[in-house]
Amino acid sequence: MKKSLLALAVLGAFAGAASAQTNVTVYGLVDAAIQRVDTNGPAGAVWSLADGNTSFNKNGSRLGFKGSEDLGGGLSAVFAMENGFNVDNGQLGQSGRIFGRQAFVGLQGGFGAVKFGRQYTPMFLALDSIDPFSTGYAGAINNFIFSAGPTGLRTDNTITYSLSMSGFSGQLAYTLGEQATGNSDARQIGVGLGYANGPINVQFAYQDANGTPATPSDAKVAFLGASYNFGVAKIHAGYQTDKNDVTRLDNRNWMLGASAPIGAGSLMASYIRGDDKSVANVDRDQYAIGYVYGLSKRTDVYTSYGRLNDKSAANVDTNIFNVGLQHRF
Repeated sequence: MKKSLLALAVLGAFAGAASAQTNVTVYGLVDAAIQRVDTNGPAGAVWSLADGNTSFNKNGSRLGFKGSEDLGGGLSAVFAMENGFNVDNGQLGQSGRIFGRQAFVGLQGGFGAVKFGRQYTPMFLALDSIDPFSTGYAGAINNFIFSAGPTGLRTDNTITYSLSMSGFSGQLAYTLGEQATGNSDARQIGVGLGYANGPINVQFAYQDANGTPATPSDAKVAFLGASYNFGVAKIHAGYQTDKNDVTRLDNRNWMLGASAPIGAGSLMASYIRGDDKSVANVDRDQYAIGYVYGLSKRTDVYTSYGRLNDKSAANVDTNIFNVGLQHRF
């Protein structure tokens, strides 16, 4: 009896705390796909039950909590905690982090929004806005454009400022390196500018990431992309430069794609070319096609195919095919 009363008291305390919050939303997404990955290397073809279309994309399975509190005078406190998990085995994603997808708190008002914590980079948000595959499925733009390294899709220890007005948007991101060797070591700076109004969407992003004395790096990435919706179809295009003054990395990447509504779904296709100007000269290209069909406002079925051609000396090409189910709540 005492245990039951204690349990009720604890539940009551949580309920009281939740009711005091102005607005709290529990949300999530569960995605599973039967996938075949085939390379012309020694690994051969592998069939698997995969989670979230690809390992890099923004559309992976997650459970999130977000909310806001009205502080008066047009000012609000905001927060988000978003967990990523693998639906095929139930394990945590993002290297085992509890809230590896997002974790931030901040203030927003007429001046814009200031947030502190683990957040998406301005570069990744620009890519996600322009890519016809929305950084998912077998044709994700970030399969090899800006997919890894110190300028990844999320950064820890980050302070962001963002503002949107009349179709224009801007974001500044500053990532603290937290290194005793110097404030500039492991530091990142990101800038995002955009205009989205009616059929047109134009995005620019720049990311500058420093290394440490132990792992020297000086990466600078710039991206310019746009899409235009003609009604019957939307055209997508983007161009990116990726340079590292220390490792001598020097890439020129561009993407051309299209998407079109067909019935209750959407057809998408893209071609991506990676031109490596460094000594290694590892050029690559990818072409992909996919279709997403909406069973309801929250549930989709999809299929996609992508081929990544490796023009290096290794010459290991990769073919990815998947058929999946995604539910949002």
